[in-house]
Amino acid sequence: MAEKKPHINLIFTGHVDHGKSTTIGRLFFETGIVSEQDLIKFKKLAEEVGKGTWEYAYAVDLTKEERKRGLTIDLAEKRFDTKKYYFTIIDAPGHKDFIKNMITGASQADAAVLVVAASDGIMPQTKEHAFLLKVMGVKQIIVDINKMDAVKYDEKRFNEVKDQMEKLFKSIGISTEGMLFLATSAIGGDNIAKKSDKMAWYKGKTLLESFDTLSPPKLPTDKPLRIPIEDSYSITGIGTVPVGKVISGKMKIGDKVVFLPSGASGEVKSIEMHHEQIKEAIPGDNIGFNVRGVDKKSVKRGDICSHVKDSAKVVKKFVAQIIVLEHPSVIASGYTPVFHTHTSQVACRFDKILKKLDPKTGATLQENPDFIKAGDAAIVEIIPTKPFIIEKKEDLAQLSSFAVRDMGRTVAAGVCIDILKTA
Repeated sequence: MAEKKPHINLIFTGHVDHGKSTTIGRLFFETGIVSEQDLIKFKKLAEEVGKGTWEYAYAVDLTKEERKRGLTIDLAEKRFDTKKYYFTIIDAPGHKDFIKNMITGASQADAAVLVVAASDGIMPQTKEHAFLLKVMGVKQIIVDINKMDAVKYDEKRFNEVKDQMEKLFKSIGISTEGMLFLATSAIGGDNIAKKSDKMAWYKGKTLLESFDTLSPPKLPTDKPLRIPIEDSYSITGIGTVPVGKVISGKMKIGDKVVFLPSGASGEVKSIEMHHEQIKEAIPGDNIGFNVRGVDKKSVKRGDICSHVKDSAKVVKKFVAQIIVLEHPSVIASGYTPVFHTHTSQVACRFDKILKKLDPKTGATLQENPDFIKAGDAAIVEIIPTKPFIIEKKEDLAQLSSFAVRDMGRTVAAGVCIDILKTA
C-alpha cells in the first residue's frame, strides 16, 4: 500500500512569474494526475481571462481569485507519488505580498525546489526565498533553472545562472555540494518527466528523477506531540476539525489534547489524512482531526496542539539568534515588528540587543550594541506582546525558527536559543 512509502513535504519556491505553478501542473499532466480533458478545460478557462499559457498553473492554482490574477496567493497542497516516496507538494506564492504564506510553507517543508527563470536569473524573491529556506532549516534544495525555451535552450546561459545561484548560496552559508541544478522548460515539458531532445548538452536528471534523490526526514516520534494549527473547520455531523501538520510526537484516537495559547482541550475522536481515516498520526503527516469538547471558535490558526500531560508552554521572554536581511534604518531596543513562527503571527518587542556577531563565523564583534542593521547577525532578548509559543532549538528545532516581518517585507530571520520566562 502507498502509505508505507516514506513521506516528504516538498515546497516549490521562487520569484513570481518564474513558473512554479506551471512546473507542478506540467508534472501532474505528464504523470497522469491531471488528464487531457482537465487540461482542455483549464486552457479554456485561462483564455477566458486572458492568461493564454496558464493552463498548467490552473492545475494547482485552485481559487478563482488566483486564476483571475495569475498569481499563487495561498499554499496549494497536493499528493504526488514516485516509486520511492510519497510527497505532499506545496506550491508557495512568489509574489512579495504573500511571503507570509511562503514562510508557513517553508516551516513545513523537508525539501525545496527553488525555481529560477533562465531569462531573468536571480530576482529579489529568489534571494529572499533562499534566505528563508536557510533560516527555516530546509537543507535539501533542488535548483530548477526553468524557461530554457526563452533563452533558446542555450547551455552558456544555463551555466551563467547556475554560477549566480552558487554564489548566492555561498553568500548565505548554504552548501551546494551534491546540489542538483536542472535545465527545464515547464511550458514545453522539457526535462520535467522525460528527457528533452532540445538540450543534448544537458546530462542531468529530469525534475521527476530528481525527487527520488531526496531523503525523507528523521521522524522525531520520541519528542512531545506538537501540531501547529493551520485552520479549524466546523463539519456538520462530525464537529470541530482542526487541521495541521504533525511536527513531533504521535497522536492516537482517544488522546487528551490541549490547544495553546487558546486553552481549549478535549479528546481526539478521529484522524484523517488525504481523505482516509487513520488510527495514528506521526511527524510529517498533514492531518485533520476531530476533537470532542472543542468548538470551532476556541481553536485558531497559530495554536499548537499537544498532549495535556506534556503540553507546549506559552513563552513570555526568549533569547534568539537573528540575522537582519534588510531594514531601511536600524533595529534598536523597543522595536516591535511581527514574528512569524510555524502558523502563528505575533508582534514581539526587541527588549535587549546582547551581542553583535560576525554573520559568517558567529564570533562576537560587540557586546550590548545600541543597534543592529541590515547584514548584521545578533543575539537578542525578545518579549512577545501576546501569548506566543516557540521552542528552544536544542529541544525541538522544528518549532524554533521564525521570520520577522515589517513594512511588507522580511526584515530578519532567526532561531530561539533559550527560553527565559514562560506563563
